[in-house]
Amino acid sequence: MASQNDHQDVLTAAPSWKLASFDLLRFARFLGVGGLAAGTNFTSRFAWSLVLPFEAAVICAYATGMALAFVLFRVLVFPGSPLPIAVQARNFLIVNAIGATLTFLTATLLVRGVFPMIGFTWHAETIGHAMAIAVPVATSWIGHRRFTFARNG
Repeated sequence: MASQNDHQDVLTAAPSWKLASFDLLRFARFLGVGGLAAGTNFTSRFAWSLVLPFEAAVICAYATGMALAFVLFRVLVFPGSPLPIAVQARNFLIVNAIGATLTFLTATLLVRGVFPMIGFTWHAETIGHAMAIAVPVATSWIGHRRFTFARNG
């Protein structure tokens, strides 16, 4: 049976930010950097849309955010990977090709399919693109942590 002291230790102990191999602070940095990159992705699409059709602008915007994300993830979120930078860059492109595909398919499905079907026209491209950017968060976290910036072989 637990004593009163056991309960006090639990209540007064320093918080553990690492939950069963899940690093909460690293994930928070990942979300922050990813949010900044997503914001870059989102806002640059408006500039790309001035010279490209919507679908091509979405892909170019994704690449713009991706370039910023690579540098910031490498420095702020996943420092210390023993992998050569060329291997990290290749792996980053692979993981982000999956993310770009998910983003493209989601944005296109919403803007060309779902929104017209339900009669939604108010800033359809903007809202569809914003919604689609959030889709690859989980695949990107896993891919970058375990593949792009892996610390173990």
